[in-house]
Amino acid sequence: MPIRPIARRLLSLALWLSLSLPLLWPQPSWAASSEAAGSRGAQLFGQHCAGCHVNGGNIIRRSKTLKLAALQKAGLTTPQAIAAVAANGVGQMSGYAQVLGKGGPEAVGNYVWQQAQAGWPRK
Repeated sequence: MPIRPIARRLLSLALWLSLSLPLLWPQPSWAASSEAAGSRGAQLFGQHCAGCHVNGGNIIRRSKTLKLAALQKAGLTTPQAIAAVAANGVGQMSGYAQVLGKGGPEAVGNYVWQQAQAGWPRK
């Protein structure tokens, strides 16, 4: 009978290790290339911008979207121009430089520009 509790503990340990090791294993350097750069912009956008700009739209002013045509109409034709708006605001939108942190507006600007050029594909 004492074998059963030991077997149960060993099984639990084996299960725990099999589920935990992939989380502890280091990520290969090639996997962290361009995805890491774009993922910060995507993460910041999701946290601070998507509330009003879901899928590149605008729930407050419907004509002020982040779609490519609307950006071009507003003269926002580069990631840097979008970053300036994210940092300093424009019209009714406040600036978010403090909230986005160092390099945040640029990351968001790059992300928005990439998404606008791709037509804001849903993932």
